[in-house]
Amino acid sequence: MSVLVLVLAVGAACCLGFGFVLQQDAAQRAPLGDFLSFRLLLDLVRVPRWLAGIGLMVCGMALGALALGHGQLSLVAPLLATHLLFALALSRWLTGQPLGAQGWTGLALLAGGVSAFIVAGSPRAGEAVADPFRQWLIIGLVLGAAALLVVLALRARLVMAPVLLGGAAGLLYGVQDALTRVTGLRFADSGLGSVITSWQPYAVLALGVTGLLLVQSAFETAPLRMSLPALTAAQPLAGILCGVGFLGDRLRTDSAALAWEAAGLAAVVGGIVLLGLHPAMPRGAEKYARAGDLHHGTAPGSP
Repeated sequence: MSVLVLVLAVGAACCLGFGFVLQQDAAQRAPLGDFLSFRLLLDLVRVPRWLAGIGLMVCGMALGALALGHGQLSLVAPLLATHLLFALALSRWLTGQPLGAQGWTGLALLAGGVSAFIVAGSPRAGEAVADPFRQWLIIGLVLGAAALLVVLALRARLVMAPVLLGGAAGLLYGVQDALTRVTGLRFADSGLGSVITSWQPYAVLALGVTGLLLVQSAFETAPLRMSLPALTAAQPLAGILCGVGFLGDRLRTDSAALAWEAAGLAAVVGGIVLLGLHPAMPRGAEKYARAGDLHHGTAPGSP
């Protein structure tokens, strides 16, 4: 594994983790009537803390794009999942809450799982799949799963909607990572002219905006611990699927390697859940109660 890829990916994770905390702190104060509406983004753009969070997120995405330009998606995606560690670190500093057994266990599972997957799988570059049907099939399946989660979120109680929206956004961000890598490779091979005449960069933009709306709607209605674990778990899984499925990423496939890769991914998901539910994560209790009022048809502040 390249040291440059490691530094870029971990730097991206740091920016993303800090940015998510700042965004949620601002989004939980937004009007609940803006749920899943682009008005939410228009309201939040006037909040300095949210803009700071978005600035960090953009920096994280730029560093992530650079990491994807130098390393395989199956390598970079698990490293980006460590943004939850940085989110927890900032939240812990803001709340003064100690890590405790839950925090240390989650940290060990996440860090150990990422390490186990990378060491066992030994991700390396291969030939991208030329068959457009296979590419569109995988992208379609992931986007279809994201759309299903959004539909379920619209039908579910608001206390469950943030989990579903976080998972949907994570799936979109996983596809976005894959298309970002495709765009970077196209730029390196053929220059800017080839990039601006291809569909991938515009899809990256569309996925980014849509994912942002889903994330902010999730942040708006519930504590960070409800949405960030689902987002963090879904993104690398979708990214690895796209990387192996059509970008040509190659993993070791002997029985021992597959067992360790599966165990590593399971540990990553387990660590994400433990860290996401840690008491240091912002609670947003007032907003959570307002979400329940809205679901039951009671306007906030009404008798």
